[in-house]
Amino acid sequence: MKKIVIGCDNAAVDLKQTIIAFLKAKGYEVENIGCDSILDNTYYPYIAEKVCNKIIESNYEKEGILICGTGIGMAMTANKFPGIRAAVCHDNYSAERAKLSNDANVLCMGARIIGPELAKKVTAEWLSLEFADGNSTPKVNAIRELEERNMAAFSKV
Repeated sequence: MKKIVIGCDNAAVDLKQTIIAFLKAKGYEVENIGCDSILDNTYYPYIAEKVCNKIIESNYEKEGILICGTGIGMAMTANKFPGIRAAVCHDNYSAERAKLSNDANVLCMGARIIGPELAKKVTAEWLSLEFADGNSTPKVNAIRELEERNMAAFSKV
């Protein structure tokens, strides 16, 4: 069973708790990074950083779920980390394509966009799939190539 690292900002505490309960009921091992209170003003980039670092430390064995108001800020932050491919998904089709076409290892959702029942369905869809070698492999490899090139170029600055 996959190991999931999950985090949110204070805009998404309730949805995160719903998703954690859903995942645990399905037998997933869940590591909660925070935040756990609407009074916690930790900025979402710092939560995304913690989740991404846990994924990287696991040698990409773990996958992540990040939730904020829209999912956009979390995705933008997560995609700054090497080997992280985060996608905002608010429907099953985008969750399917994120995994099958783009090998997304972080699912991002917006608590102000998606309701809890749909969020559970999107999460289930995303987790049920595995990226497989196929037509999208050269595109995902191109993402990796650009990431490596840009990381190397910017590390010299």
